[in-house]
Amino acid sequence: MPDRPASCYRYFDTPAYTRRKYIRGVPGSKITKFDYGNPKGDFPVLVRLVPLEAGQIRHNALEAARVIVTKTMSVALGDTGYYLKVRTYPHQVLRENKMMAFAGADRLQDGMRRSFGKPCGTAARLDFLQPIIDLRVPAGKRKEARDALSLACAKMPMPCRVVDVE
Repeated sequence: MPDRPASCYRYFDTPAYTRRKYIRGVPGSKITKFDYGNPKGDFPVLVRLVPLEAGQIRHNALEAARVIVTKTMSVALGDTGYYLKVRTYPHQVLRENKMMAFAGADRLQDGMRRSFGKPCGTAARLDFLQPIIDLRVPAGKRKEARDALSLACAKMPMPCRVVDVE
């Protein structure tokens, strides 16, 4: 049993698998837009979400974190009162070996060891303290930005921290 619910794809021990030119059937990424809010605004305060260990974040976790941060910040500051940038892109193609999933399948199929699998999604590989999300807000709104990014921490498969940069 994994120690956290999202630990199935969190760690990696295989080489990068990113050449989409040679991979057929890669599903599209759920996260399609990486900049939100007002990119031309004057926002002096920068708050950043960083991981506390190296690992992978699936594209649907990145989208869930982006949704919760944009929703929280739009309610607090309006649609143009902040600037959000998702700094990671899910390049890594994840593979899954399909198994039988009906009742009694455990007696029929054990699966092949070290099987290659078919593409099932994408993920972003991150290093220790590599920025995931940058959030720029006006002066005096640091607490709202930290609260929004702390909600995004719960969507991540690895332990994360909210860091003040400026």
